[in-house]
Amino acid sequence: MPNHILTDRDADGIATLTWNMAGNTPNVFNNETLGEFRTAIQSLLADSNVTGIVIASAKSDFIVGADLAMLSAARQLTKAQFFDQVRSLQQLFRDIETGGKPVVAAINGTAVGGGFELAMACHARVCSDNPALRVGQPEVQLGLLPGAGGTQRLPRLVGLREGLGLITQGKNILAKRALELGLITEIVPADHLLARAKTLAKSVEPIQPWDKKGFRVPGGEVQSAGGVETFIGANAMIDKETSGNYPAPRLAAYAVYHGLQVPMDQGLKIEARGFTELVFNPLSQNMIRTLFFSMGEANRLKTRPKGVPAATYRKIGVVGAGLMGHGIAHAAATNGIEVVLLDVDRAAADRGKERVGQILSDAVKKGRLSEAKATNALAKVTATDRYADFADCQLVVEAVFEKRELKNDVVKQTEAVVSATTVFGSNTSTLPISGLAQASQRPDQFIGLHFFSPVEKMPLVEVILGEKTSDATLAVSLDFVRAIGKTPIVVRDGRAFFTSRVFGTYLVEGVAMLGEGVDPALVDNAGRLAGMPMGSLTVADMVNLDLSHKIRLQTQADLGDQYRAHPADRIIEFMVAQGRFGQKTKAGFFDYADNGDKRLWPGLRQHFPVAASQPGLAEIKRRLLHVQGIETLRCIEEGVIQRPQDADVGSILGWGFCPFYGGVASYVDYVGAKTLETECDQLADQLGERFRPPTLLRQMAREHRTLYAR
Repeated sequence: MPNHILTDRDADGIATLTWNMAGNTPNVFNNETLGEFRTAIQSLLADSNVTGIVIASAKSDFIVGADLAMLSAARQLTKAQFFDQVRSLQQLFRDIETGGKPVVAAINGTAVGGGFELAMACHARVCSDNPALRVGQPEVQLGLLPGAGGTQRLPRLVGLREGLGLITQGKNILAKRALELGLITEIVPADHLLARAKTLAKSVEPIQPWDKKGFRVPGGEVQSAGGVETFIGANAMIDKETSGNYPAPRLAAYAVYHGLQVPMDQGLKIEARGFTELVFNPLSQNMIRTLFFSMGEANRLKTRPKGVPAATYRKIGVVGAGLMGHGIAHAAATNGIEVVLLDVDRAAADRGKERVGQILSDAVKKGRLSEAKATNALAKVTATDRYADFADCQLVVEAVFEKRELKNDVVKQTEAVVSATTVFGSNTSTLPISGLAQASQRPDQFIGLHFFSPVEKMPLVEVILGEKTSDATLAVSLDFVRAIGKTPIVVRDGRAFFTSRVFGTYLVEGVAMLGEGVDPALVDNAGRLAGMPMGSLTVADMVNLDLSHKIRLQTQADLGDQYRAHPADRIIEFMVAQGRFGQKTKAGFFDYADNGDKRLWPGLRQHFPVAASQPGLAEIKRRLLHVQGIETLRCIEEGVIQRPQDADVGSILGWGFCPFYGGVASYVDYVGAKTLETECDQLADQLGERFRPPTLLRQMAREHRTLYAR
């Protein structure tokens, strides 16, 4: 059996209990480590020769919380059984703080989730001066709440206002801020950490403030005027930020509100009940599966072909210095890769490099990047108008306009100068990769690398396989995506691939509602209330209506008689004819002021009169989400998407699809195949065949199966 917990005692009777989880990079809580920790701490508390205890870590971080696989497996238990497990952990932490011996946490690196809950159960917390060290309770980000005492100890340490904010927003904070708030006791040089913790273990009082008679919550009790004001504001903020879609922040606030009005042990029971409810909530399970497991698999390149040596990147080329091109150049340069940035003339290329510099400068001003690192990154970008400068590039990415002829020309000019091993990546968002690869002399080295705007903020890259793309090309392309700090999903070829194709259905479905007489304010607000980051009309303006129109014309030309018109087509065409192209021209479905404020264009109601009878909010929300679910099923049925995990990660990172569902594939499973089939048939009868369930959904409904069970 692995030895995860090391114990040592010095001549002064101070025992150091060091977490050093075997076979795992960070220390995490699981049944094995917690069992060993329980035995060790109880032995030390019972040992009369031990006068104080220090809890430390042999890893670069302290403890990063619970092993989420343990929580996923918890659904095999009954709720009562799991509740008892939670209460057992809570009691262990209570034993630490009520055991009569000083216990000090020596926090050398990040301590979050259960790791910080353990630290708060100690009588003092001393941190190293590690600049990256953060502490906090991020559980709500995964659809949970702190379950080992965090909702009770944190606000008892720092007060309701600060504590409630940290818990319900899932914030991790730097050690300096934690010291200011009173969450930690001291910050010391890293090489003095253990010595200082031992000194504190000799002197700190072995009783928590909340176990002393007459304890009052700092800043005011729950039922004080300040407390009431805090909870009113917090509830309003939770509603504003979540639209009622995320249960975790609300339950966390509930645990704080009720728990702080009773003694600690009763408050912990309230917390345990809320934690148990969330662990067994399908939404929380979906969020954990996608945001932790599937995201982790994507970042570890789980789908990378085996047997291909890992590629390291020294120099790449980018064709097109516009919005996407300079964003890609920035991503590569900030990760130490040289970039040759090419445009039609040197002036355009120089402007692209200047934009890279502006992004770097903004990061410096916000404290996210040092001046030296920004300078080094910008120096790695070379602006040019000569294809010959691509000669020694390992990869070239084109990011020019969505015109097939232009992209074909870029391919030919690039291949004329690069080496025989250079990979060519297209940043097209809609044009099939196999078709573009026809212009290449090396279609096996041609691949789609679809970035998202703005590149410096968007973490996803959709990697698209053409018909002839080789495994080696896929492997080294995934290596590149990881090298620039992005998260990849792999999809197969098809018009608009996965992200643009499914996201587009949300955009055009909202636009189509205008032609049906639905109030435009209702359309846009319904999308946000459904859980999307922006309403359909807002998105349409951001994408730009003239671009949507051009893509539709190109698609129509390519497909000919096979093209199926959408009710949104005529509305977008009308808007473009009016010269209302979207946000870039400050005139689209909205009018935009110079300060960024916007209001619906009054002409919308004139040209698309609002019907006297309006559909209900729930109906519109269901329609906007169902259409994305149906299109995702078509992508899976056609083989564009191979795994539901890719659909979920891609939908959340690519266009912000309702993270509380766990992504668009998880949404399909959450609604249920039979329900989705029935409701989409009804929508198809009413609105058109775009809602008609594909064969895959009918099969799933018939067999009572889910996407994840396939």
